[in-house]
Amino acid sequence: MTSTVPPVLVLGGTGIVGSRIASQLASQGIPTLIASRNPPSSAPSSHVNFDWDDPRTWDHIFLSKTNSTEGTTTEPTKAQQSSKSQPAAQPIRSVYLIAPPSLSGDRPMIDFIDLARSRGVHRFILQSASSIEAGGPLMGKVHAYLRELGQRGDVEWGVLRPTWFQQNIAEQPNHKESIRSESKIYSATEDGKIPWVSADDIASVAVRALTGEEAPNTEWMVLGPELLSYAEIAEVLTEVLGRKIVHVDLSSAELEKRHTRFGMPEEYARMMSSMDTAIKFGAENRTNDVVFSVTGTAPKKFRDYAMSVKDVWETRLEGMGIEGKA
Repeated sequence: MTSTVPPVLVLGGTGIVGSRIASQLASQGIPTLIASRNPPSSAPSSHVNFDWDDPRTWDHIFLSKTNSTEGTTTEPTKAQQSSKSQPAAQPIRSVYLIAPPSLSGDRPMIDFIDLARSRGVHRFILQSASSIEAGGPLMGKVHAYLRELGQRGDVEWGVLRPTWFQQNIAEQPNHKESIRSESKIYSATEDGKIPWVSADDIASVAVRALTGEEAPNTEWMVLGPELLSYAEIAEVLTEVLGRKIVHVDLSSAELEKRHTRFGMPEEYARMMSSMDTAIKFGAENRTNDVVFSVTGTAPKKFRDYAMSVKDVWETRLEGMGIEGKA
């Protein structure tokens, strides 16, 4: 059955949050374009190649044509591409923006927003972070730009500012491997608390922002339901895994070095370490009801998430190829 509903474009559509947004949109039958730098070779045509560092990959997204409620797409034919008149840009319903992992990522994001606006896109939802205010570094500059466009009536917009993801503990190699092999989790936060939020809840809020009759036209701080320090995260993991997990508190400089050992660029590692320092002094010590008020569903607790993925932290008995808990 053919749909005339324009698709939602999800940049970073194979990432932690983007993949969940795409899944939720698909479950609702909403046409979706999933953009990523390395789309799977076996991926359906609703996946499109996109690279923040290569503007040549940007414009073709607007030349695809969505044909079904499942979000399948077709690229322009060679005949179309070689004709004197280029294919008309397809309408895009809304765009979910996820920043590239670069401290200068704001410039290409603003350039892409301008391109998308020239192709008829009117709604943009940015994923920023609880620690980054409008006008601040990285996504903060993009936040300020969207707000300015919105105040002029040029776009519909929204900015999601989620706190630290519950999924970080299981999916980021620095946490996953240390819990699994050392029974330790590292930070430079001392006893600072965080309202850890589920990526599923962020995605649910994002879907409402992308598809709702009215855009947010504001920022939403997306927080989890409980405040937990890293030491308390370690206590939950101890209960879930049945072995002692310990929080190791590092200095800011020690954490920065640890990040670089896991392949993080030095400048980015310095910024991430400074965020831990901010947590130590209470920057994330807050909760709210945004997830429930927007989605009608209570936000997920960390313990429930940990129970659902506990196998990723099980130790492997060396040389035996079997799982263990010791």
